Amino acid sequence: MKQRLAYSLVCIFCVQLVGAAEQPQHKVQVVERERPAEWSKLVSGGRFMDLFQPMPDLGGMTSDTWGETNVVPRDVNNGIEDPKWSYWGGNTRLEADGKYHLLVARWPENAPKGHMSWKESVVVHAVCDSPYGPFKAKEEIGPGHNPTWYVTESGKYVLYIIDGAYFADSINGPWIKSELDYDSRDRKATKQKNYLANNSFIEREDGSFFLLNRHGQAWFSKDGVSTYHRVTGENVYPLAEGKYEDPVVWKDDVQYHLIVNDWMGRIAWYLRSKDGVNWKVEPGEAYVPGIAVHESGVKEDWFKFERVRMVQDKYGRAYAANLAVIDVLKHSDLPNDNHSSKLIVVPMITSRLLTVLNKYPLTSMPKTVRVKIHAEPGFNPHTDVEVDSLRFGASETVNFGGGSKVRKTEKDGADLIVFFDGEGHGVTEDNFAGKLLGKSTDGKLLFGWSRLPKVKYIEPILSSKLPVFGKDKIEVEVQNFGQVASVDGTVTVLLDDQEIASASVSPLKPFEKTVVTLKTSGNKIKPGKKSVTVRTEITGRKPELLTREMTIKK
Repeated sequence: MKQRLAYSLVCIFCVQLVGAAEQPQHKVQVVERERPAEWSKLVSGGRFMDLFQPMPDLGGMTSDTWGETNVVPRDVNNGIEDPKWSYWGGNTRLEADGKYHLLVARWPENAPKGHMSWKESVVVHAVCDSPYGPFKAKEEIGPGHNPTWYVTESGKYVLYIIDGAYFADSINGPWIKSELDYDSRDRKATKQKNYLANNSFIEREDGSFFLLNRHGQAWFSKDGVSTYHRVTGENVYPLAEGKYEDPVVWKDDVQYHLIVNDWMGRIAWYLRSKDGVNWKVEPGEAYVPGIAVHESGVKEDWFKFERVRMVQDKYGRAYAANLAVIDVLKHSDLPNDNHSSKLIVVPMITSRLLTVLNKYPLTSMPKTVRVKIHAEPGFNPHTDVEVDSLRFGASETVNFGGGSKVRKTEKDGADLIVFFDGEGHGVTEDNFAGKLLGKSTDGKLLFGWSRLPKVKYIEPILSSKLPVFGKDKIEVEVQNFGQVASVDGTVTVLLDDQEIASASVSPLKPFEKTVVTLKTSGNKIKPGKKSVTVRTEITGRKPELLTREMTIKK
């Protein structure tokens, strides 16, 4: 469900008809969004964009390549590019062979419609010894665009594309063209034809999968191959004005993460969740044009950055980002010209591994908050942390320079336990993760997320379909999309906001469903068009509300 921003956002539409002289038949607009005033108070590390780091030197820096002057010179060994091909999107995974495998879309640079030939793109399999490139195309898989691939717990390889999917038993194929199955479960479908385009996927702890579609609704599949079932009605995106698309979701050892791009405003937003259903909007830009900077200081100022996909470590933490980039407006990229697109890879600061050692909730006002910073290969918390710079607490507080301050530290083997003051952390019952922010001893940004004590992270997720009205009863199908069994719940039916019937829901195992019968108790239901609401409740979770207009027959 939508999360209302804690700050106001005024969007001023300053239309710039960029490239109109080149392509007058295309009314392409770029809108400059005015940022909330509060964002100017964010400290370093307070916005997701602060995590992007200089791109490594891969030995391919040259001016002898295509592109506007804003992207030349550049390292042509970063990501994947070829003057004969236009590349777009794609995610990378480290496979058992020790190599990084990228599935990415491409089409000939000399295609008749230029960049707008993306509809005829094919997906290729590219390989590299490094996550940063240069990736080399190995073979074509088949037609498709905006690919995203994942591996299920059973070992099945799934390659999602717009309007379809490919399946294989190995990254090397053979790939069989097919499609994924979707069940909207009575949730109102958008009229737009790209309703299920640009999906993004997450594997959950039990091997089931979470999906977020282009328009920001949450879906779940038992195994990533069987049907994806829609759970949410409205989108989960910020309420700020924007043309949102290309969501990417990923999960680490703490929480779910989401970045969604406002393609017209050329600004992306960052959100977090503990379950994929309820999301918190974080302040500040997730990314904007200008994040591609090299260690040498050379800047690749691509006109658009889209299709972000994270490269993750074994904990699920993002340590690099794949981005589709183009040097001009898409409609200005014509066949056989000096413009094109490619995939770049930008390093990121990796979140540190943290554990809050307090046994009781931080809302109980403890005298100290004890946070263990775990040692890792290449990171020694005893020597690499500027302790006095650390702050810990709710992100709403820490992002703006607040948070609990350090009282003392203790060594715990290779790890470091930091004792923070019990006051100032800002954690409330609405928080499901704590944020650490500070500096390393070399002056670089240091940050981390931690789960909080007594917060339930894996819960049942009860969801209902629309009711079926009988002569003297109502039937409602209820299903549990959580990873654990549910406890007793309640389902209630309302007509035009008036409660008509209610009944209990027996415990359900994960993905188990039941049909609940509700007695109308003498309430005569008049036929006609009604606003029907199904409210599904279970202890400890926000009620689910499904509202649709229905015509009730005699």
